[in-house]
Amino acid sequence: MRILCFDVGEKRIGVAVSDELGITAQGVEVILRVNLSRDLKRIKELVERYEAQKIVLGFPVNMNGTLGQKAKELLDFKLYLEKNLSIPLETWDERLTTRAAQRALLEGNVRRAGRKKVVDMLAASLILDNYLQYQRSRNDKS
Repeated sequence: MRILCFDVGEKRIGVAVSDELGITAQGVEVILRVNLSRDLKRIKELVERYEAQKIVLGFPVNMNGTLGQKAKELLDFKLYLEKNLSIPLETWDERLTTRAAQRALLEGNVRRAGRKKVVDMLAASLILDNYLQYQRSRNDKS
């Protein structure tokens, strides 16, 4: 089962996809946000292209576990997607993934301009990887 993951920001949406077995996550692209209808159109294209059966959205929880304005905006976006798509959507805690992505790019000596172009995609890949690891650990216990 292929899963798409979106790291939704104000200006960009990082995109990652799992392999068919749900073992690995690969970055796909960064969607430059224009408006909700254009975002939805591109998301639908990606769902179709990868034959995704689930979408995971990075959920911006505050470090103390509370939900701030960004989390509320993400829940509104999730509701919008649920009304317009016919596959299950799930949120996944994204705390520190953007920071981890930035650190990885810095360690890889990626220039600032290059980091800005891919950090959201890498963050989506990290979110999805964390989600997949959790799912595998749950299945191992069954």
